[in-house]
Order: sequence, then structure tokens, then C-alpha cells
Amino acid sequence: MATSGTTSFSPDIGEMVEEAFERAGLEVRSGYDLKTARRSLNFLIAEWANRGLNLWTIAEDTITLVAGQDEYDLPTDCVDLIEHVCRTQINGQNTDITLQRISVSTYAQIPNKGTTGRPYQIYVKRDLAPTCKVWPIPDTSTTYTLVFWYLRRIEDSGQRADLTFDIPFRFYNALVAGLAYMIALKKPEAYERVPMLKDMYEEAFNLAADEDRDRASVRFLPFSGYQL
Repeated sequence: MATSGTTSFSPDIGEMVEEAFERAGLEVRSGYDLKTARRSLNFLIAEWANRGLNLWTIAEDTITLVAGQDEYDLPTDCVDLIEHVCRTQINGQNTDITLQRISVSTYAQIPNKGTTGRPYQIYVKRDLAPTCKVWPIPDTSTTYTLVFWYLRRIEDSGQRADLTFDIPFRFYNALVAGLAYMIALKKPEAYERVPMLKDMYEEAFNLAADEDRDRASVRFLPFSGYQL
């Protein structure tokens, strides 16, 4: 039995919009239909940033820390940091020390924020333009590098229908299902399909999200200690 021998199915945004309209029982009839669908796509991916960890959006970056400077700008597409270390290079060897992430309350209670040394704590300010503060403030004894892994924003849908979307194929169905649901919310003639499309969207997203997980082995070690 012959098969295609290909694994390159990658529908562009125009095809996804057409599929979503058909699931809602509608047709793309005008340029405005495409425009409103692109807008819904952008709202949809903003929602996905709130649904948890999307593994394909993990990116790595570095910042060279400056002596006497405690605050640094993070990438503009940063949603949140997930891992961070302070790297020092001694005799050509890199040494990474994990930075402990602290809350604004913990940072506010540090009595001497001007203490210098090797940073071992980090406070992430999730403003419109995200930044972070490290403590202690880097000293002049060596060069420190902040190495971090962060969740980046999914790229926007853009203005052209022939573009592909910034997601892996595992999420194609979830994206189309979510778009069909959002389109039905806008179209009175599709209102009766809204509950069904909502359920289909949640099922499709949960299936994709459950598969999109780290398969590294995890070990849980019991804490052994005693109280005085």
C-alpha cells in the first residue's frame, strides 16, 4: 500500500482561516473576514501564553553583567524567565551557579541593596518592558554573565495570508479549533455552534498540551533531617 512519503503538511494562515470558517458553518466572503480572523488569531495566541508552558517557545539568551549595575533589560518578546544561572569564567572554565528567584516582597526586605559580590538572587519585574534585578550587585573582581532560558511570545499572524504560523504541527488542530470558536462568537448565524466549538477547542488544546511536555526523567528524593 503506497503512502505519500512526505511529512511536510504546513497550512498557511489563509488555509487555516478557511478551515476555521468551514467548521463554524461559514465561508470566507470578503477581505474583512480574513482581517477579523487574523485579529482573533492574535488574541488566541495571547491566551495561550496564559495557559502554561509552551515548550517550542523556550529560548536561551545571555546578558553580560556590569559592575555596580543591578537592573537589566530582558528581551522584548520575553513572557517570563524559567531558568537562570550566573556564569563566571576562571582559567578558561565556565562555572554556573543557580540564581534563586525571589519575589518583590523578598527583594524589598533586603536591608542593604547596595551589597556587592557574586549575584545569587534574581527578581523579575514583569512590566510592559520586562526587566530583572540581581543581588548582590556585581563587583569588579570578575566578569559575570547572566544565562537564562525564557518563554518568548508566539509571533503575530502578520498581514499576509500566505504566511505560516509560529507553532509546531501538533498544535495545528488546536489553533484552527480555537479560531473556529472565536469566529462563531462574532457571527450571529453561527451562535448555535458556539458550545460545540468551545468543547472541541478545549479538547484539541488539552490533547496538544498534554503531549507538549518534557520527557526527561524526574527523581523525588525524601528530605531527611531532624529538628533541634
